[in-house]
Amino acid sequence: MLIGLVGKPSVGKSTFFKAATLMDVTIAPHPFTTIKPNRGVGYVEVDCIDREFGVQCNPSHGFCINGKRFVPVELMDVAGLVPGASEGKGLGNKFLDDLRQADAFIQIIDISGMTDAEGKMVLNGDYNPANDIEFLEDELNKWYNGILERVWRSFARKAELEEANFAEAVAKQFSGLKINTNQVKEVLRKLEFKEKPSIWSEQQMMFFSSELRKQTKPMIIAANKIDMKNGRKNYEKIKKEFSELKIIPCSADSELALKEASKKRLIEYIPGEKNFKVMGELNEFQKSALDKIKENVLDFYESTGVQNVLNEVVFNLLSYIAVFPASPTKMKDSKGRVLPDCFLIPQGSTALDFAFFLHTDFGKNFIRAIDARTKKALGKDYQLKNRDALEIITSR
Repeated sequence: MLIGLVGKPSVGKSTFFKAATLMDVTIAPHPFTTIKPNRGVGYVEVDCIDREFGVQCNPSHGFCINGKRFVPVELMDVAGLVPGASEGKGLGNKFLDDLRQADAFIQIIDISGMTDAEGKMVLNGDYNPANDIEFLEDELNKWYNGILERVWRSFARKAELEEANFAEAVAKQFSGLKINTNQVKEVLRKLEFKEKPSIWSEQQMMFFSSELRKQTKPMIIAANKIDMKNGRKNYEKIKKEFSELKIIPCSADSELALKEASKKRLIEYIPGEKNFKVMGELNEFQKSALDKIKENVLDFYESTGVQNVLNEVVFNLLSYIAVFPASPTKMKDSKGRVLPDCFLIPQGSTALDFAFFLHTDFGKNFIRAIDARTKKALGKDYQLKNRDALEIITSR
C-alpha cells in the first residue's frame, strides 16, 4: 500500500511526512523545497489483541504502546503541484508521474490562507483555501484524462473489434495506474454511456477519466496549520462548502514537535492521543511551546490530526482491516516473539485470501482457519473482520 501526499508548495506536506515518519527531510517555507519524492514509513493505529490474551506483544514491524498497535504503511511526499501541472507547469508532469503507483492521496492544504496558489506567502492570510481543493481535483482529473487520451481511440477500437471484455481490457492497458477490472466496471455502470467507447466525445472522456481517478486514487483533505490565524474560521467554512468531502483538521507542526519531544524522553506521547505527560525537565521555551500545542490544538480538536488522517485513509477510504496471525495455544513465533505480526488486508477478504497473503503454500494447502479467541474452525469462505486473530491449518 502506498499513500501519496499531494498539494501545492509550502502547505506543510514535508512537515506532515516528517511528523508521520520521523524521517530527516528538508523543510523550508518556500516553493519546491522538495523535488525528488521522499518515501518513508508511517503507521496506522489498531487496538492490539495482546491484553485479551494476557500477553505483551513484541512486534516485528511497527510498535505497540499501552495496547495501541501501530502498523506500517508506506508514504510518499512529492513536490508541490501548481495550477497547470497536468500541462507541465512547475515540472508538473514529472511530479504527477511519481504518483502513478499510489493507492490513495492525502491532499495537504494550508487552511490558514497564508500561501497563494503557487505557495508564496500571503501576509494578511486572505487567500481562500477552497481554491486549492478545486484546482488539485481538476489537475488530477486532467492528468488521468491525458494518460487515457493518448492511446484511447486505437485501444478502444481494437478491444471492440476483438469483442474483448472492455473493463478487463482497460484494466490491462492502464495497469501502471493500479486500475483493476472491478473499478472500471463500477465507473462504466455509474456513467451508463450508450455510445461505443471508441467514439466517446471529449466531454465523455473527461467524465470517465474523472470518475476512474476517484475510484482508483481516492483522496481526503488534511486541513493543515489549523492552529494558525484564520485556521478555525476557514476550516468551518470549507467544511460547509465541500460537505461531500472528508476534511480533517490538522497541525503537522504540533505532531512533529510532540514526537520529537517524546523521542528525547521529555514527554510521554501516544500518536493520535489528546494528552501527553511531561517526563523530563523542560526549559521555558519548551514548556511554552507544549502549552500552546495543548491549548490551541489538543484541547480544541482532541488530537493533532496527523494520526486521524492516516487512519481515515487506510481503514475508511481504502477499506482495509487489520488481522493478526495467532494460535489459540501458541502466541510466539519461531524466534520467541509474542504476536509479532499484524497485517492490513482489504475488507471482504476471506480466510483463504489471508492464507495466500501469508504464503502461497498456505493457500494451496489450506484446510481450515482457527479463531484464536473462540477456537472455532472456520472454512475458506469465512469473511474476515477487523482485529481477527487466526491460525491457518494446512495439509503440510
